[in-house]
Amino acid sequence: MRTSLRLAGAMAAAALPLAMFPAAAQADHANGEYSSRLDPQNGSGGSGMVTVSIDGDQATVNLNYDGLAEQFDGGPFPHVQHIHIGGQGTCPTPADDENGDGVVSTPEGQASYGGIGTTLSTKGSTGPEEGTNIQLAPGGGSADYSRTFTMNDDTLDALANGSGVVVVHGLDPSTLSQEAQNAKSPLVPELPLAATAPALCGSIATMPSGGVATGSGSTSGMEDLGLLGGGAALVLGGGALYAANRRFRTDAVEAR
Repeated sequence: MRTSLRLAGAMAAAALPLAMFPAAAQADHANGEYSSRLDPQNGSGGSGMVTVSIDGDQATVNLNYDGLAEQFDGGPFPHVQHIHIGGQGTCPTPADDENGDGVVSTPEGQASYGGIGTTLSTKGSTGPEEGTNIQLAPGGGSADYSRTFTMNDDTLDALANGSGVVVVHGLDPSTLSQEAQNAKSPLVPELPLAATAPALCGSIATMPSGGVATGSGSTSGMEDLGLLGGGAALVLGGGALYAANRRFRTDAVEAR
């Protein structure tokens, strides 16, 4: 089984019980404005804000974050980001750290936020199959993301029923305990735990009257960040991080 497939399958295991969501009764059932503050997870020290505007099946997402891990091997640290669905519509707490290593891993948090409904990619598909495609992820310690795209019915349903959660992944290993720094990702043993653990999280709710201020709302330049380009293997905190110029596509069947 390829490493990439394991990563994709585990993080997006995610593509989850989409069947548990009824088909959208009508295209405009989720129309409206939504927002969430993105709070730090696992002591990331970061912060952010997301707004989502829905008109029929068209979604405009503005997301800004700051204070996250900045670099991998001299390049921008890729922070894959998603709207998660199918969970409790909440963010995990330290109590969800089942193995007591000081970090709530992606699998440990899934009971709270569910699987990937939409990938907030910088270009191309926004489906869960791109959930771990680091080439489509914003990179660096801070970013302003803005994109308009067609949103799938499952994510629209989650927004409408209040169970959508935005999660930004990727921790600076220096912020973790020594045990956690030495730990491998539960998704891909070749990777450090820090590479795939949640860094920011926020439950999406209807935007309060008056709106919420966000960042500059531009992806200009993001697609040219050269995220982990060149196919080079990266090293993070002493652990080999094979990011390289590869597409990590979801293949739940093979991943399982």
